Amino acid sequence: MMLAGAMVVAMAADAAWGWPDRLYARIGHPVVWIGRLISALDARLNHGTAEQRRRGGVVTLVLVVLAAALPAWWLQSLLPGGLLGVVLTGLLAWPLVALRSMHDHVAAVAVPLSAGDLPGARRAVSMIVGRDPSQLDPAGVARAALESLAENTSDGIVAPLFWGALLGLPGIAAYKAINTLDSMIGHRTPRHEDFGRASALTDDVVNLIPARLTGALFALVSGRARGALAVMRRDARAHRSPNAGWPEAAMAGALGVRLSGPRIYADRLSNEPWLNGGAPDPASADLRQGLRLYRRAMAALAAGLVVIAMV
Repeated sequence: MMLAGAMVVAMAADAAWGWPDRLYARIGHPVVWIGRLISALDARLNHGTAEQRRRGGVVTLVLVVLAAALPAWWLQSLLPGGLLGVVLTGLLAWPLVALRSMHDHVAAVAVPLSAGDLPGARRAVSMIVGRDPSQLDPAGVARAALESLAENTSDGIVAPLFWGALLGLPGIAAYKAINTLDSMIGHRTPRHEDFGRASALTDDVVNLIPARLTGALFALVSGRARGALAVMRRDARAHRSPNAGWPEAAMAGALGVRLSGPRIYADRLSNEPWLNGGAPDPASADLRQGLRLYRRAMAALAAGLVVIAMV
């Protein structure tokens, strides 16, 4: 129960301050530290046969998770009990919650898109998606931003808070290590197909519950819960990811737009199925509505954690 309260403190701190540029300039960020370790292990262990690469990937997964979780466990063991312990735990978890940055990155797309500045909207959306923004029309930009908002609400906020509320600082630190591993080496590319396999599978497992919880949150605060839940149940499993489809389909149903669909990565066409395919494409107004939905979902999540902490 105390851990749930600590996660509310982490949410409040990040909503108020984000991760200040001055602090980043002085000490960096925990995810950056984790990323440097992953890069070093990738360079050292990702070679040889496919079997050797798979073994190197497992070693990398274990070492990175331990490097994140053990210091977090040690720090948590030093903290006092009571309200002070709750506040200190929340402040230590704060850097691992991306509440404000997620909102700011999507808002940075919404502003030029609403003003009719397609080049500016493409530049902004290129910061949060992997597809080629030069190929996106206004509807494509809005779709890409909404999909990123939905998926990263799960990966960047709900999942770390879930594991933090369950297991404390070691849980949230281990989750961020796994998620960073997946984002850096969990890709089906010639270099990482084998080396990143263990990390990608582990990321799928630790996001199973948070992804579905995120979808349910979006649906329940949307004002059209029945329709959004129906879209989520019908379409989520069509997504290429076992988890991303749940919050994305719920977002599509909640806003009454279609998401996913065919897109271009580099020079390759990825023929993805539509989520809520019978609905119209999103426009800039839908992107702003998506941000309002996000804020309501985060408020509901914070309220739920407060209730858990008080029971």
